[in-house]
Amino acid sequence: MLQIRLGVELASLRLPFKKALLTARALGVEAVEIDARHELRPEEMTHTGIRQVRKVLEDLNLRVAAVSFRTRRGYHVLEDLDARVDATKRALRLAYDLGAGVVVNHIGRVPPESDTAAWQTLLDALADLGRYGQRVGALLAAETGTESGATLAELIGRLPAGSIGVDLNPASLILHGHSPREATAALAAHVIHVHATDATRDVALGRGVEVPLGQGNAEFPELLGILEEHQYRGYITVMRRDVDDPLPALQQALTFLRNL
Repeated sequence: MLQIRLGVELASLRLPFKKALLTARALGVEAVEIDARHELRPEEMTHTGIRQVRKVLEDLNLRVAAVSFRTRRGYHVLEDLDARVDATKRALRLAYDLGAGVVVNHIGRVPPESDTAAWQTLLDALADLGRYGQRVGALLAAETGTESGATLAELIGRLPAGSIGVDLNPASLILHGHSPREATAALAAHVIHVHATDATRDVALGRGVEVPLGQGNAEFPELLGILEEHQYRGYITVMRRDVDDPLPALQQALTFLRNL
């Protein structure tokens, strides 16, 4: 049976870092997701600072489920690519130093293979990050959404084994018109982190809308069943960005998961 290890994205709480950690502890989760762009910047973290953060986490009996580092552009865009890759490497190192093995980011829209230059640029950047991540002990997790699961799985298959993993975000898939079930089936062997999100397609509005977990089209129990078949052992992290009062929404998501 799948062991559900729960985490919360600190950014969803919209609180100062220390207060967010205290709130996470009060929510009863095992782990937190830390934003490496706005909460703990790798370039500003000294060895002493990292030790202090780890001590606070230890005192609160919390672990780090993942570090998020969402870049403005994907790894297929040549402009400022070297700086983007270097910054991602610093985030990978920070994740390892904090005891996490995962850095979540959108890798950018996967270009068609007919766009040879962009395709090769993306492959080269991800392979470079994969080699670095394997050295330091943390992997980049490509957040699902813009592509179908099959397209992302094909890209991963072109990389050296173990280069990157996948962050499964069902709501993002729905919002982009993709099937979470099909994506999970295609990517389950590569999933190293899960965001517990849900959404539905609003025909009247002509777009997708994020909704409380369990009330949309994600069919989360089915997704967990697929992950269980592939012995998923990572964290399931709740997040909500589209609500005025995030705490009740996060509590609802955690209750839903605990009742599964």
